Amino acid sequence: MQTRTLGSTGPAISALGLGGMAMSGAYGTADRTESIATVHAALDAGVTLIDTADFYAMGHNELLLAEALRGRDRDSYRLSVKFGMLSGPTPRYGGRDGRPEAVKNFLAYSLTRLGTDHIDIYRPARLDPAVPIEETVGAVKEMIDAGHVRHLGLSEVDAATVRRAHAVHPVSDLQIEYSLISRAVEGEVLPTLRELGIGLTAYGVLGRGLISGHWSPGRAGTGDHRAASPRFTPGNVEHNLALVEALRRVAEAKGCTVAQLAIAWVAAQGQDIVPLVGARTRERLAEALPAIDLDLTADDLAEIEKAVPAGSARGDRYPPVFMAGLGVGN
Repeated sequence: MQTRTLGSTGPAISALGLGGMAMSGAYGTADRTESIATVHAALDAGVTLIDTADFYAMGHNELLLAEALRGRDRDSYRLSVKFGMLSGPTPRYGGRDGRPEAVKNFLAYSLTRLGTDHIDIYRPARLDPAVPIEETVGAVKEMIDAGHVRHLGLSEVDAATVRRAHAVHPVSDLQIEYSLISRAVEGEVLPTLRELGIGLTAYGVLGRGLISGHWSPGRAGTGDHRAASPRFTPGNVEHNLALVEALRRVAEAKGCTVAQLAIAWVAAQGQDIVPLVGARTRERLAEALPAIDLDLTADDLAEIEKAVPAGSARGDRYPPVFMAGLGVGN
């Protein structure tokens, strides 16, 4: 497994990370035994970055990861945890909480659920508009100074917010959606990260499965959040899947799968970028792993750009209520 370093102050990690959200019901029912086996397979393959959030099924994902990581050397992996999204017993969006006292409260619960004494990268999932980012980051800095957190991360914020946060404490990385069909980060955010020496962990590299080469209209079942996603709705999904078929032709010529090509494209955008894959089965993980070793030439990148030009996807990447909380657009 290749390694990359998150910015100038972050940890050295595997060049591919594993995201846990899909293992906790975001895309419909997931098999717990298979999810744990997938985490084990990732670790055995050299994946060292595991990403989660305290609100993934309200602690379910942290507890699942604690079980999967039990008995593993704590220094052999890095935990990235997001916090600050509010919900209730009946899953619903309840806003964001970035108050310093809330940061410390969220952290205490995460440490307990994960069964660890520290989080490697701790990050607010979204900007709380009612709390200056300096206050939220200041609380994380206190937890770093106390030894409970190793590095500060951010998620889905704009360039100005990155600068303000970084002035309080060095930011290791920004986690943000980045894929062939979500490229808004390229305009202002990515250049700012590079100016400041901050890494990028890219989630949604397969567009939540839309550009994996495996999606078909009507596939979203009960409990699958994608059923409400604009890019998956009738009228949009057909257009977007036509882009996938164009990408498939490039992949076939390259001798790889569509998913591998899409992941490799993200990885090829810079050594400061680490793609996260949300595999919840060993089969999907096994498909994703070779993507890091796929060498894309300038001609390959040009063909990919022809197949899926920037801005060619149809539909927002989130429903309206969530788009309003993003630092950048599609």
